[in-house]
Amino acid sequence: MKLRLPATSANLGSAFDAAALALNVFLDIEAVAAEKFAIHATGRDAAACLSLEKNLILETYTHTLQGQDARVVPLALTINNGIPLGMGMGSSAAARLAGIALAVQFGRLPWNRESILEEACRLEGHPDNAAACWLGGFVTATASGNKVLAAKFVPPADWRAIVVMPSHPLATMQARAVLPQQVMRADAVANLQRSALLTAAFAQGRGDWLQEAMADRLHQPYRAELCPLLPRLLPLAGQGGVFGVALSGAGPSVLLIVQSEAASSEAQLTTRIHARAQESVELLRCSLAADGAELS
Repeated sequence: MKLRLPATSANLGSAFDAAALALNVFLDIEAVAAEKFAIHATGRDAAACLSLEKNLILETYTHTLQGQDARVVPLALTINNGIPLGMGMGSSAAARLAGIALAVQFGRLPWNRESILEEACRLEGHPDNAAACWLGGFVTATASGNKVLAAKFVPPADWRAIVVMPSHPLATMQARAVLPQQVMRADAVANLQRSALLTAAFAQGRGDWLQEAMADRLHQPYRAELCPLLPRLLPLAGQGGVFGVALSGAGPSVLLIVQSEAASSEAQLTTRIHARAQESVELLRCSLAADGAELS
């Protein structure tokens, strides 16, 4: 079996746990049945991908098969990973979807693509990253019982993403721990308004709406201390070809959505990003993925 799963950037500012965007950065896997588990890995974080212990793909694969009382078939995996781990780019969602899809294939489970997505969302605890990874494009999603309701829009072809990554990762659990249990009604209403506008902006290709639509009051202000790149880069929104700026997922990376025309002034934008970052960062430039996971 071969799988290709895109990276994702969730929340997009205002749509906390509700929306995400697929990016043209991929986790590629080729799997064959074997006598024992084995992994050959290349690409980003290859050492972590090589491990047979605490490997989210294999843990999900085994857990899914055991939950269905199916035989756990050992696999030899060849992995080429392009998704940075712990950087807020949906690496865990891609790994879980891969593990479930492999379990369906090698365990001969009677599941369709919808069932695979529903199981991944259940394991993730929220549907945004998993839905965008599986479906591609811009996705807004919710879980209703065991069902996942997701709407997909193909983003404008001339929109691009720049993910600004610091040198150290951040665990999602740590990023969630700083969030308050209760929020002010005014903040909740502000986010509801902007998340609705965010969906309309992607549906209608209104990049000029993104600066306001990606503004957030529910999670980014509380995560700013853990993710200092965010307050430094937020002022770039709405100028020089940058439509909007937000944390990528739970951070620590920051997502910039830009016009492709900004490529002509790419050197200037790069200089501005590095000047504002005030630390060593990597810029990952990518297009927006119209398509989701590919299985063959």
